[in-house]
Amino acid sequence: MRSLRTINGRKCLLVCLLLSVFHSNCHSWGFFGHRKINYYSVFLLPPELIRFYKPQVDFISEHAVDPDKRRYIVAEEGPRHFMDMDKYGHYPYDSIPHKWEDAVKRYTEDSLKKYGIVPWWVDVMQKRLTAAYKEKDSRKILKLSAELGHYIADAHVPLHANSNHNGQYTNQKGIHAFWESRIPELLADNEWDFFIGKAEYIPDPSAYIWKRIEESGAAADTVLRIERELSRQFPAAQKFSFEERNGLIIRQYSAAFSKAYDEKLKGMILRRMRLSIYSIASFWYTAWVNAGQPALSPLDANIFNAQELTEFEKLNQAWRNGKIQGREED
Repeated sequence: MRSLRTINGRKCLLVCLLLSVFHSNCHSWGFFGHRKINYYSVFLLPPELIRFYKPQVDFISEHAVDPDKRRYIVAEEGPRHFMDMDKYGHYPYDSIPHKWEDAVKRYTEDSLKKYGIVPWWVDVMQKRLTAAYKEKDSRKILKLSAELGHYIADAHVPLHANSNHNGQYTNQKGIHAFWESRIPELLADNEWDFFIGKAEYIPDPSAYIWKRIEESGAAADTVLRIERELSRQFPAAQKFSFEERNGLIIRQYSAAFSKAYDEKLKGMILRRMRLSIYSIASFWYTAWVNAGQPALSPLDANIFNAQELTEFEKLNQAWRNGKIQGREED
């Protein structure tokens, strides 16, 4: 008869394996939110643009996650997704120059990239999209729109604006994916409403995205504090549960804990998700207006050439088989 120690040892090994599955796959779960946000952004556009975007809504949604996949290939990609606002003091973060050249003079380029550059990168992508509209380059417009949506959405996430981005300094590891992945997956389809009006012209896109990242930075402490407080009320057996995902059993935040956390946050995640949708649609619309409102014809579904399709597949392969470059967010 096997000893109790052997049985318990095997149980512990099984739990460790399950935990490793949980941590190795959590990054991909954030894809749900990015795809959902880009999808709904299309439907806030005016008729002149929705005729162009709606037939390609599947592309806009699917390729919303290309920037995350690129982090498995390009080391420089990581800093484009976040900015550690707490490294620059407290809200409203007056010490940070919003112009890149001025910020480099004050902090050096290496320091800025170390702590993230998402608002500046949104500016770069917005200018590229405006240029693509002027050129009426339909392929560029779609690719840049999908990727710009990703960076804008990242700027709306509080844990993309704090150096304790995954609770690694406060024994809260896993909170990043919990906030931006687990709860949207649990609530978005059945309980949340994303039809929120229409896109509007943004007179100063740079000032707008800085306001969003500053809001995110200010909210990060609340995101972390409420999870800590709620965890004291939930025994581990109630805080976590085991669920099946893609044929694997994974350890996951329980539905009860997730819903309780969402209630304690008073709808913060939904508000930031809805604001992301509005922001993305408005940035697309603004780029189009600034380009002179060119007439865009609906595109055939098969618009990308063989080289471009190969590049998309390289991103997929790197994501499936590679190791993320730079810091892990999840």
